[in-house]
Amino acid sequence: MTSAAPEPVVHELVELLSLERLEDNLFRGQSRDIGTKYVFGGQVLGQALSAAQATMKEPRAAHSLHAYFLKAGDIEAPIVYQVDRTRDGGSFSVRRVTAIQHGQPIFFLAASFQKEESGAEHQLSMPEVPMPEDIAPAPPVPDAVMAKLPTKIQRWLSRGGPFEFRHVYPRDELNPPKRPPFQQVWFKLAERVGDAPELHRALLAYASDFHLLGTATFPHGISYYQPNVQMASLDHALWFHRAFRADDWLLYSIDSPSAQAGRGLARGQIFDREGRLVASTAQEGLIRVVADADAARHVPAKG
Repeated sequence: MTSAAPEPVVHELVELLSLERLEDNLFRGQSRDIGTKYVFGGQVLGQALSAAQATMKEPRAAHSLHAYFLKAGDIEAPIVYQVDRTRDGGSFSVRRVTAIQHGQPIFFLAASFQKEESGAEHQLSMPEVPMPEDIAPAPPVPDAVMAKLPTKIQRWLSRGGPFEFRHVYPRDELNPPKRPPFQQVWFKLAERVGDAPELHRALLAYASDFHLLGTATFPHGISYYQPNVQMASLDHALWFHRAFRADDWLLYSIDSPSAQAGRGLARGQIFDREGRLVASTAQEGLIRVVADADAARHVPAKG
């Protein structure tokens, strides 16, 4: 896959997260085809956070998000985000966001915001891993191999995205071995962007949906590239701990404590290159291996 992205791709993502305001609490966003059949879950998460942030009347930073994916999003149709200003207290504010397509809710998000204050601090240490400069970018998939893949997967692999990823322990997703459910991935936006913290939080929300659920497939030797595997996000939680920049290298350290009943659970910690824990994530998703490969194509693939 491409190791870096041209500036227009990054600009396109920033525009994607900059919603059109229709009313005080109503926003509209467009979608980008990144090679999946349906709208990428991270896009809806980032846009919903952008909508919630746009309703804050005083500087308060998002510190937690909890979301449910209800229906697969239609790439060809805009998404309307309706924000409920649930509470504005002395220190905290809460927003609820409903994403709507074709008159139906496809996604719910609850977000909490806090006024800046000081307090006790501690954190777990960052894993000891090579720095991103010491890890070679992933090589492109050979043309002969690409030609044998389903069209959907070819589109996914051939598109240069706005984020660059470098895996500490790369896995062959086309022929995945069985291995323990852990991985570390360095990532960053491929170009520098502005300094607004709200933008960087929305960008991190977008990127946090990559590679998270996929970690739950590691012990089973399967991947979302395989035509008989169904994978889709069911929910997503994200906590922001400290300031960061999405256009600087961040380490995504992920583990999956359990998979059962057609679902897998994955957790992540996100560190900056100085070792500060800047965010944490958790996600449960659908993971099915089906006999009918055609049936699997009706569920969006997730990384």
